[in-house]
Amino acid sequence: MTNANPGEQKRLISIVVPVYNEETTVLPFHDAICAVVAPLESKYDFEFVFTDNHSEDATFPLLQDMARRDRRVRAYRFSRNFGFQRSIMTGYTKAKGDAAIQMDVDLQDPPELIGRFLQEWENGAEVVYGVRVKRQEAWITNVQRALFYRLIDKLSEDQIPVDAGDFRLISRRVIELLKSFEDAKPYLRGTIASLGFKQVGVPYNRGVRTSGESKFPFSKLVSLAVDGILNHSVVPLRISTYIGVIISVVTFIAIVGYVIAKVLLGSNWPPGFATLAALILLGISVNAMLLGIIGEYLGRMYQQMRNQPLSIVEQTAGVVE
Repeated sequence: MTNANPGEQKRLISIVVPVYNEETTVLPFHDAICAVVAPLESKYDFEFVFTDNHSEDATFPLLQDMARRDRRVRAYRFSRNFGFQRSIMTGYTKAKGDAAIQMDVDLQDPPELIGRFLQEWENGAEVVYGVRVKRQEAWITNVQRALFYRLIDKLSEDQIPVDAGDFRLISRRVIELLKSFEDAKPYLRGTIASLGFKQVGVPYNRGVRTSGESKFPFSKLVSLAVDGILNHSVVPLRISTYIGVIISVVTFIAIVGYVIAKVLLGSNWPPGFATLAALILLGISVNAMLLGIIGEYLGRMYQQMRNQPLSIVEQTAGVVE
């Protein structure tokens, strides 16, 4: 990349970083990011926007101290844990840059790709996202994630990139569009993919976490998968409709067969208590499943209608306007 012309105002790039109980990682992350962006500062200005999801350790005091030492750092501590996706979205709303790059604090996504992301952005891309070619995690975790990404893509009405996480750059244009959304349970990968524009994937190998613990156990991955499917697909509702139609057809065929056997063939069957009980239980279980699917959508409608704030900031650090 070429240097900025003399007198030309540099464009501001926001590094958005959600954190939760990361007292062992925030300082190494800051050091690593500063080293990577230093050669780019001839062309860009940078700010670091941390959103703290109400950490229970020394994460926020460390961020306060960091903000005193580095004026580029701004930190927002939430009044409670609002969830990972809301934390990222709040970071986007607080970002002042011409573009924002979201990064995890564990450094599994290489900061060295920031320059490549900026190149693609300069070439006209509104969204630049990392595509994980290899991950240094347990094989069962890799299988779960691979199945999740492909399931979301198949069920979604929008084309969602496969094996792409939240490591991405989005332009100011995309940021402003996201700010216009009022989503109680945002799923940013799908929402950003659905916006269109020029979106470019950059392949990379994801590293291993060197300190701290992952905040995404299997239960949270399942919850994220449910959010992704329900936010971007009506396929589960269609499946429930298909199941209802199939059961109705099977039931009708069974009734016709029973009538033929009983009336025309003169079959003398004993009362079928077991058969009736099985059919009743089958009907109850199918109805429960279908009502559960409908209930998930109704629950999201209820949350959306409550119009609650995306997050609540309890404390701030750094120069906050």
